[in-house]
Formats: sequence, C-alpha cells, structure tokens
Amino acid sequence: MQRKEPALNLKRLEYFLAVAEELHFGRAAERLEMAQPPLSRQIMQLEEELDATLFDRGRGQIRLTQAGEALLGHARAMVFAIEEARRDVRLIDQGAKGRLRVGFVGSATHGVLPNLIKSFRRTYPEISLSLSAMNNAQLHRSLIRRELDIAIARPGLDDAEIKSLPFQEEPLVLACSDTAEILTRAPVTLASLQDMPFVLYPEQPRPSFADTVLAACSAEGFTPERKVFCMDYQTAISLVAVGEGVSVVPRSVGNSGHQGVRFLPLANNDARTSLSINYRIDNRERHILRFAEIARKLMLKPPAA
Repeated sequence: MQRKEPALNLKRLEYFLAVAEELHFGRAAERLEMAQPPLSRQIMQLEEELDATLFDRGRGQIRLTQAGEALLGHARAMVFAIEEARRDVRLIDQGAKGRLRVGFVGSATHGVLPNLIKSFRRTYPEISLSLSAMNNAQLHRSLIRRELDIAIARPGLDDAEIKSLPFQEEPLVLACSDTAEILTRAPVTLASLQDMPFVLYPEQPRPSFADTVLAACSAEGFTPERKVFCMDYQTAISLVAVGEGVSVVPRSVGNSGHQGVRFLPLANNDARTSLSINYRIDNRERHILRFAEIARKLMLKPPAA
C-alpha cells in the first residue's frame, strides 16, 4: 500500500523559517515569542513529517542541510502565498478589493456618472470596475441574473428583489433643431408643440423614458399625434438635428451641447427625471455599499462655482 504523505503544517513552516533565518534556536524562539524547547520539538516533528534532516546541529551553531535549503525557498513562497490569500480575502470582504460590475443608461454619462466613477476608482483603486451601457430592460434582466452588481437606471427599476436608491434628479428640457421655427422666448410649453413630431426613445421594451415624456405631455392636456421612435437618446438627438421633430431629454444631455441642436427649458416645473442606483437586496457585497456611499457624498457636495 502506498504511504499517504502528511500535509505540511503552516505553523511549523513559520517556525522553520524563523530558525532558518536566525540560525539560532534561542533567537528564533525570542522572535516567535515562545520558549525554546517547544520550538525545538516543532522542528523535530517537521523533520519527521518530511523524513529529512533540515539542520546540522553543531556545538553552539546550526546550519541548513541541503534539504533544509531546498525547503527554505518553498516555505517562503508558501507562507507568502497564504498571507497574500488572507490579505485578499480580508480586503474583498471589507469592500476594498475585488470587482464591481456596473451597468448604466447611456444618458447618465452626461451627468454625474463620470465623476462618480472617477471618485470610486480614486478611493478604491484595487477594485476592478466593469462598465456596460444598457437600457432599463437590459439592466433589470442583468441584475436578476446576477450578471451585474449595480444598475444605474432612469428613473428606477421596479422589482421586489431590487433595492432602488434615488441618485440624481434634474429637469427635462426641449431639444429642437437650430433651424426650427420655435419661439426662442423661454420657457417653452409642450402644449405649444403638440402639432410637431415628437422623437421618443425607446419604443420597446416599455415602460421606458418615452413614457416619462408622454406623461409630461399628458400633464399639459395632449398626446403627440406624430411620434418618431428610436432606440436611444443619441439617435434621438441626431434625428432632431436633421429636423425630424423635437425631443425631450434630461438637462445634463443638453449641457453637453450638440451641433445643430438647441436646448430650451420647459415651462412645466414638474417635468423632471432622475437616476437611481439599483442592486439586488440579497447581494451583501460591501463593494456595492461603498459605491452607493460615494454616490451619496457626491450628491451632497455643493456644485462648483
């Protein structure tokens, strides 16, 4: 029957390293804050486990045997690897290391999202961030499937399994072609534009940001008769620029500026939109709480003058 090799004891390897580096049992015992006799017994038990002599014990001096020298390199690597594993596990559990998968609606890139990402990277440089642009339906599906840790949605994700935290609220503005014959006297009422085509996004899946815009129109007593649907806000702005109609977008999109497009404030103060930070209620990873905390601090920070 083949003899089963005993597993190496990590503590004994640490004892071995102390003796191998000090080449003196007394000094090694002091370094380990233990008495010398039990240290000697531990080294002897390690030699028995390995069936090898690790030290030549002479009068007043010891030295490593060839077998001891061979073990020294392996022991250092093994102890270092265990300490690294302990450190990594501790940091990941504390939310200071690991990975965080963040999905976001495209229009969020015009608001506070870039500063949030920069602040998070600066505060937690050892956390790897994975970023993906998605629409709300994709964000919802990816969170439920655990393919994302955080979803930044507009306005939020309605699901009993998802925690949704308000993040940034902002007014809606009108986007129109710079050649459109619209009264430039601001603010503009949506009702004054009811005969114009409204560029909405996305058509599917619903509900979506398109329904937010339609609700704002309904609040002013009309429903656009001519609707032009597209997939995202970038396409909507491009269609507006070539005169296909008007669109309603978050103010942060207008702040970025787009060639051929004017952005005008709306008279309806209730026409607003918001971003939210969403994550699964049963996701206990501390990375998520760290991200949400930085977002909260960022929103409390007064805007630059």
